[in-house]
Amino acid sequence: MSDRSPTLADRLEDLLPQTQCTKCGYPACRPYAEAMASGEASYNQCPPGGAQGIARLAEALGKPVIALNPVHGVERERPVAVIDEPACIGCTLCIQACPVDAIVGAAKQMHTVIPELCTGCDLCVAPCPVDCIAMVSVTPDKTGWDAWSSSAADAARERFHLRNERLIREKAENDARLAAKAAAKLREVEQESAQNPEALAEKERKRAIIQAALERARQQKEASSGEKS
Repeated sequence: MSDRSPTLADRLEDLLPQTQCTKCGYPACRPYAEAMASGEASYNQCPPGGAQGIARLAEALGKPVIALNPVHGVERERPVAVIDEPACIGCTLCIQACPVDAIVGAAKQMHTVIPELCTGCDLCVAPCPVDCIAMVSVTPDKTGWDAWSSSAADAARERFHLRNERLIREKAENDARLAAKAAAKLREVEQESAQNPEALAEKERKRAIIQAALERARQQKEASSGEKS
């Protein structure tokens, strides 16, 4: 366990609701926290946190409480996504959009939302090609942190990190499969070239293409390893 003292960005991130909704203008809560810490972003850009969230951030930053910037949305009762399951075509676009893996289903099969896991981020609504997802309030008359909790935020952040780790792992596995397939094809081309000298020029062209693909896969793997480290 690290004994590193929390940075300002760490403290600000802990004050965010971890919905990962991107309404603040950043791709996730952590980048927004870092932008606030550096002075790049204001502390009134998080609609899910609402007025209470702004007050918490203002205190941490030693700044006055200000109103939520309407450019980023409005404070509202916390919703969860609900899928009209008979209308769902199983396209998986909502699953891909959900930042916390709160939607389950498979290609060409009905999807459903696990309400206990949904952060109400809205990110699944726009990609749905048949408009079968609605956001339904589950906290009547409660908004911001009155409609959320620190434990729910911590759980959402953990699911967000686990999802990102899974996506990185799946990409690496897919890249490895493609590299293995390209290597097998390269061996096949080399064998064919040895057996048919007249077609050597064409085979060499194919070989160069495959080798280039293998090199790109190697560079992507190194880049992914660098990101994880």
